[in-house]
Amino acid sequence: MAHDKAPIVKRLRTIEGHVRGVERMVDEDAYCIDILMQIDAVQKALDHVSRLVLDGHLHGCVTTAIRSDDAAERERVIGELMHVMHERRK
Repeated sequence: MAHDKAPIVKRLRTIEGHVRGVERMVDEDAYCIDILMQIDAVQKALDHVSRLVLDGHLHGCVTTAIRSDDAAERERVIGELMHVMHERRK
């Protein structure tokens, strides 16, 4: 990972706490719309973490591969990115 992991880990721990909160809401039979709103907030937070990781990957692994003389490595890294982007659109 090309950048500082600490902010990512901190965000993931916060998300973990929110997921536990959603679990409590389900256990306590909270209003379904409130649960759905909390789930949406967790998904948005995970999307933000995903963007942070992708940013690090682009500035680290991808940049290194593109600058490399190894054409196979460049194609591998580009293929990985395309695969991830395709999977996210499903």
